[in-house]
Amino acid sequence: MSLNGKAALVTGSTSGIGLGIAHALAAEGANILMNGFGDAGQIEALRAGTAAKFGVKVAYSPADISKPDQVAAMVAQARTELGGLDILVNNAGIQFTANIEDFPAEQWDRIIAINLSGAFHATKAAIPGMKAKGWGRIINIASAHGLVASAQKVAYVAAKHGILGLTKVAAIELANSGVTCNAICPGWVLTPLVQKQLEDHAQKEGKDIEAVKAEFLAEKQPMRQFSTPEQIGAAAVFLCSEGAKTITGIPLSVDGGWVAQ
Repeated sequence: MSLNGKAALVTGSTSGIGLGIAHALAAEGANILMNGFGDAGQIEALRAGTAAKFGVKVAYSPADISKPDQVAAMVAQARTELGGLDILVNNAGIQFTANIEDFPAEQWDRIIAINLSGAFHATKAAIPGMKAKGWGRIINIASAHGLVASAQKVAYVAAKHGILGLTKVAAIELANSGVTCNAICPGWVLTPLVQKQLEDHAQKEGKDIEAVKAEFLAEKQPMRQFSTPEQIGAAAVFLCSEGAKTITGIPLSVDGGWVAQ
């Protein structure tokens, strides 16, 4: 398939899963608006490198996803710099862990603002343009934790469950507009951040890195294998394809069997 001429905004796309999705869409010819925090020089190198590698237009927005006005401005930037917005991937997210009785209120508010409310504000801003074109793809990156829970992750689990509710409502409202809305629910994904956490744990415990990976996976996933950002990107590309034209409102699990148990 080809996404030539399409414009895609991927939030939280300067690293990890978001970057994998941005690259997968760019590889199909989509122009990209990247978003995220980080060193300005590194981000510019990443932006320019992505544009050169895939031969597409790549812009960047430093918008804070927790700020509704900045999210709306970012969607407007996509229209100005990329000529519109055809694909919205709500990927940005943060995490904090603690038991409910110890969970700081400010961390709850921050996680809900970024992981859930930010996706709402971006979706709201993107819908009018997509409806006017009669074509659009909204993809929300949820999690296995959008379907099942784990201890000490109350805000994250609540936000990801909320993302699935947002996805379903948008799918129903947009069902005959040419716009679909779906969620991808990854299990454990081997991002650079996760890799470093595993390496640090292995060093601390004096264990082999492969043994630590096996223990980590065994806690949740029947399939003892990490997904990759590239595989999540491939799932996003599929949801943008003609083959997925009538797929809307679903949670697509890419989780090694996590929620099959």
